[in-house]
Amino acid sequence: MSVFNLTPFEPSTFILMGIPGLEAAHLWISIPFSMFYIIGLLGNFTVLFVVGKEQTLHKPMYLLLCMLALTDIGTSTSVVPKVLCIFWFNLKGITVGGCLTQMFFLHGVSMMHSAVLVTMAFDRYVAICNPLRYATILTNARIAKLGLVGLIRAILLILPLPLLLSRQPFCANRIIPNTYCDHMAVAKMSCGDITVNRTYGLVMAFVVIMLDLTLIVLSYCLIVRAILRINSKEAHQKALNTCSAHICVMLMSYPPFLFSTLTHRFGQGIAPHVHIIVANLYFLLPPMLNPIIYGAKTKELREKMGKYICRR
Repeated sequence: MSVFNLTPFEPSTFILMGIPGLEAAHLWISIPFSMFYIIGLLGNFTVLFVVGKEQTLHKPMYLLLCMLALTDIGTSTSVVPKVLCIFWFNLKGITVGGCLTQMFFLHGVSMMHSAVLVTMAFDRYVAICNPLRYATILTNARIAKLGLVGLIRAILLILPLPLLLSRQPFCANRIIPNTYCDHMAVAKMSCGDITVNRTYGLVMAFVVIMLDLTLIVLSYCLIVRAILRINSKEAHQKALNTCSAHICVMLMSYPPFLFSTLTHRFGQGIAPHVHIIVANLYFLLPPMLNPIIYGAKTKELREKMGKYICRR
């Protein structure tokens, strides 16, 4: 049964075309896509397994890494399996209910991902600016509550998107020139007035992202101010190393998201295949690279992961 009720005037399925203009290369494109997806799943499940098994890693920082791993698994899995079905088996059809459900999980998990990055920035701020109070300010229970707040925020803000679209009459042309059901791509299939859908989607995306980015920038401004007050170069380097992994993850997450959001609405001059490939890389590269970045930058996690990976 579909998650969202549909009007009787709507067609039963949409057709996801994949990457327009590169249909002949779908099979070749699927090779790096599937490799990135599998590596991402292995890396993130490894992080979850190691943190779950090791009592010494049951700390706020590693709980946040587990949340990040779960959102990475969620974003890639909501998109990539269907993309590979299109590339490998030419299974381009998706029910309207399935499309709206994919949209809900895709955008919801992406918003949750942003909330986790904000919480990680706050974690780094407390670790550097208030190290003596870190254990009392950030407990596992408090991190769990912040994660729950992020989840509730994502559900409440994203749920209106598929609900509004489920009330729209869709045209006879059901072909979506994309690999997944993005909100604006589906909205453009409607024969009705989508002003509310377009406005809500744009305002919600930018208010949330701008709020999250503002909180992250504020955290790093306070961190930089605290670092500049330290005279020791060794302490400077240690503080920068503490933040470097989080900065790398943010640089991989926000620019592709903003690019995809803007080009759907204002990027008429950008080739469709460029936009779609960049949007898909947003669901592939961060989930694949995040475990590698944190594994390389976090000594304790790296040693614990090495213990399990190298075990015979």
